[in-house]
Formats: sequence, structure tokens, C-alpha cells
Amino acid sequence: MTDTVAMAQVSAATRRRPRFSTRQGRWLSTLGGIVVLLVILAIIAVHLWPGFDAFTQDLAHARLGPFIDPNHPLGTDVVGRDLLSRVAAGGQTTLLITAAIVLVNFVVGTVLGLLAGFFGGWADNVIALVTDVSLALPAVLLLIALSAIFGPSALLMILVLGFTHWMSFARLARATALSLRGRDFVMAPRMLGASSARIIRTHILPHVLPQMFIVAVTSIGSVILLQAGLDYLGLGIQPPEPTWGGLVLEGQKYLRLSPWQVILPGLAIFLIVGGTTFFSQRFTAESTQPLRKVR
Repeated sequence: MTDTVAMAQVSAATRRRPRFSTRQGRWLSTLGGIVVLLVILAIIAVHLWPGFDAFTQDLAHARLGPFIDPNHPLGTDVVGRDLLSRVAAGGQTTLLITAAIVLVNFVVGTVLGLLAGFFGGWADNVIALVTDVSLALPAVLLLIALSAIFGPSALLMILVLGFTHWMSFARLARATALSLRGRDFVMAPRMLGASSARIIRTHILPHVLPQMFIVAVTSIGSVILLQAGLDYLGLGIQPPEPTWGGLVLEGQKYLRLSPWQVILPGLAIFLIVGGTTFFSQRFTAESTQPLRKVR
């Protein structure tokens, strides 16, 4: 009965995302993966380009439009900085911070979920209480308060978003561990004297990691959007270090004179978020099949 209820929770969480037909879903997920790969390759290629310079100002070439000057193929901003270089540098910063946030969510959520699902009892109650407290903490308000005390920084944003968005990882890890802890391949080594740490690492974690990978992939787009919004509000990376959200904020002041300053980073956000969202559909659809076998 416990297994059925736990796996029903996992299946319900998986079904929340929109589904497509098999052929359409595969086509869209493949297209999304290609878009994400192309954006990442473009960011890397621009960094290796001989003329890459995201910080040098050149007032003689300020506000150049795209495709006017071959030295600045996507134009320049109001102080003559190359927009292609700045968008690429902002993409590198944004993606690295996103990876760090998702990694913190992954580790914290998986560890707490495994402990709650495997041990149950008081451990489950304590972790459930921590989860409720984390859900009650508004990340943006918490980040504003801490930024006022310590000053905005990348490390502060990673810690705040990393320790306030791990609950989806923990819930899925808990449900999977709860459904597996009574199985024969888990009970047998326990009866032979194996430690709880060894049982979790050897017999439960391999079943949990694929599900955690799916949650991590599906959360990338939302983390990028949240991070870009915080950078736009001035709560993240500070100028002159470029980020996509920060570039949108800079360009907003000159929207009528040089709209490409907003369009280019906005387009980059749209492509990477849309690409990861469609790419994650394949993993979301396939994740229900192994769950039915375990059940």
C-alpha cells in the first residue's frame, strides 16, 4: 500500500508537465536540444574569437546597429562596447551560475529526500518541517534582505536560490526511497548487517539518480528566468560584469535609440529557456515507464 501511494505521487508529479504526441514530442525535444547546443557552442566560439572584448569602450562607434560594422557584427551599446561579446560573456556567467544553483538543489534535495524516505519516523518529520519552512520563505524577499546586509553577489544568489528551491528534488527522492526500502534487494543486505549508508549508496541511490537528473533538466529553464529577473532587479551580478538580465536592464534605458540592446539578450534568454523546456519533454515522458516497472 505504501509503495502504491508513493509511486502514485511520483507519477502525478511527472504528469503535471504538458505532453505531446510521440512523434511531435520527439521532434520538439530534438529541436530544443539542437537550439541549446547551438547557443552554448556560439557562446564558446565567441569567447575564442580574436576580437572578443566585452568591456572596452569606444565612444566613436557607440550605438552601432547590427550588421553595419564587420568588427561589431551585432552592433554596440551606448558606450561602444561590442554587443556580441557582451551577450556571449553574459551567457557564460548566466549558465555557470544556473549550473551552480541546480547542483546545490540537486545535492541538498537528493540527500534530504533519501534520508526522509529511507529512515522515516522522526527524520521524515524533521525534514518535512524543514521543507515547509523553505516553502514559506520567499526567495526574492530573502535575497533582498541578505543583499542589504552583505551586498548583492553571485555567491549570495547561488546560496539563497540553492537552499530555497530543492523541495521538488527532495519530494521525488523521498517517494522513490520510500517505495524501495521494503523491497527484497534492500532488506537482504540489511539482514546481513550492511550499514544504512552502504544500502542507500549501493541499492537506492542508483534508482533515485535518473529521476533527479530529470528534475534537474526540467528546472534549468525556470532557474535561468529567475536568475535573469534577479539580475534585472539588481540583486544578482553587479555591473560591469555582464549577465543577460543585466544587459536587458542596461538596454531598457535606451530602448527607443538602440532597441537591439534589449532584443539580443532577450532573444538569448528565450532560446535557451525554450530549448531546455522542449528538450526536457523527452525525459519527462520516458520517466513514467520505469516507474511502472518498479511499481
